[in-house]
Amino acid sequence: MRDTYDVLHIDITKKDIRVEDRTDLFETYLGGAGVAIKLLAEECPPGTDPLSPANPIIFAVGPLSALYPSASKTVAMFKSPLTSNLGESHCGGRSATAIKLAGYGAIVIKGASELPIYLAIHGDDVNFRDASSIWGVEAHTVGRILREVEPGSGVRSIIRIGRAGERLVRYSCAVCETYRHFGRLGLGAVMGSKKLKALVISANKSVEIPQEKQQEYKAVYDELQKVVVKTDAMEKYHDLGTAGKLYDLNKIGGMAYKNLTAASAPEEIARELSGENFAEKLLARRISCAHCPVGCVHLASLREMYEPGYYFKTSIISYDNEPIWATGFMLGMKSAEDSLRLIDLIDREGMDVMSTGVILAWATEALERGIITTTQTDGLQFAWGEVQTYLEAVKKIVEMPTDFYRELAQGVEHAAQVYGGLDYALAFGGNEMPEYHTGIACYLNNLTGARHSHLDSAGYDLDQKLIGKPVNLEEVVEQLVKEEEWRQVLSSLVVCFFARKVYTPAAVTRALDALGLEGWTGERLNALGRAVHRAKMDFKFREGFDLATLRIPKRILEVPTPHGLLKEEDLRAALEIYRSKIGR
Repeated sequence: MRDTYDVLHIDITKKDIRVEDRTDLFETYLGGAGVAIKLLAEECPPGTDPLSPANPIIFAVGPLSALYPSASKTVAMFKSPLTSNLGESHCGGRSATAIKLAGYGAIVIKGASELPIYLAIHGDDVNFRDASSIWGVEAHTVGRILREVEPGSGVRSIIRIGRAGERLVRYSCAVCETYRHFGRLGLGAVMGSKKLKALVISANKSVEIPQEKQQEYKAVYDELQKVVVKTDAMEKYHDLGTAGKLYDLNKIGGMAYKNLTAASAPEEIARELSGENFAEKLLARRISCAHCPVGCVHLASLREMYEPGYYFKTSIISYDNEPIWATGFMLGMKSAEDSLRLIDLIDREGMDVMSTGVILAWATEALERGIITTTQTDGLQFAWGEVQTYLEAVKKIVEMPTDFYRELAQGVEHAAQVYGGLDYALAFGGNEMPEYHTGIACYLNNLTGARHSHLDSAGYDLDQKLIGKPVNLEEVVEQLVKEEEWRQVLSSLVVCFFARKVYTPAAVTRALDALGLEGWTGERLNALGRAVHRAKMDFKFREGFDLATLRIPKRILEVPTPHGLLKEEDLRAALEIYRSKIGR
């Protein structure tokens, strides 16, 4: 087959499947985020309850998937139960290769089952399987079970939820290949609302390069591979991984520490939680997503005695920049091992680690300030660095034994509206913040980005480039919009954002041409980026998102950034500039 334009539609309620040729979408929007946002707008009625059967889940891959190095991501799109507007999450592992080589450019899942099920998609063979025996089982164990009972080893992806998704924790995630995640904005809860425990997707097809393009394809492939493995474009992601930035970010005072009561941790804590220390003490091995030579996924080995008499268990736990920040710096953790213990439990329960860390940090400060009590926390005495307390709290968020944990399960914005403490509830557009406290660009990114994600427009990076220079609001907003628009191109291809220095406009046009997808110029790609970005914002506005009513947490104005103190009037002025630039 050539590059597929087929969309697999699955109705869980009716147990019905159909395949639709959407050449119209793929030829115009390439794939990934471009196709997914158009399908979401078509399939999700305005005002849909995110946890209702009508909320679709869309998985989409792109024209470069399974064909070029580091084109390894799958885009998931849905209406978010956390923000009530656009939900979008990206994941690697084998997901993109499996979907593409199963014969699909996208999968659309609607409806809900009365009993737990999982979907087994083996090319054209799509099955609804009983998941009652694995409902209630933590995410990692589910993967091990399904690997034993489903075929397709080596070309198979297993996407599953943990107990948090089953219990509809609004920031629950979907786990893929154990160490990768569709992390942000609550895909796990949407799957849980459908009683969908997992998807097993295996490949049984191939993607053929047109005969007349095969030599050109080989040349372009070799060129891109050389940039990936023989230049410094992605070197840092292999060496220390994303955790390599933690110490330096802390050093410049650009990191939220203890719920952003400070912008840096003490030196001894910063060194203990640094990527260098994780690598020296705990790094066991590196692994890669399918068809990526980088090996950015860093796995730690944690050896612990679980019974007297020298009975040990060794856990292999993936770590990255944001998980270490969320479970380490944000919670005042004093050891790398304690951070790993918390990451491991959050992963097994199937929760977004960034949201979980921010929520636990807010709860700790709220208890300190007396707006909640240990009666509400079910006896837990939240305190900075107390890992056992935080481990118990994670379990209680999932189990929801009290009203307090039921509110925490709906996100920090919701919990603070119920109990107070909005000034230090660190969410933007309803999504909990990432680690960065670098300046105005990072917070504009968080406020305006389509996903309220630091990866939307990399505002944290722009802030660091502007340290010591005058900051012009018009220019900052213009650069953020330009960056987010280009990232829509990368997420439509679908290319890992870590490879953004590899896939320049010129490289992308050559890569597409070598697949027989001719006519894509730099100008046309930029137009695509603008169109996809505006389509995402249109969906958000349709679902009630409003720039004028965005809450700006007072805490971010109280702690100096590397640029000094932020001013709310500057942020509001920048939001107006943003509104004008996107035509709203």
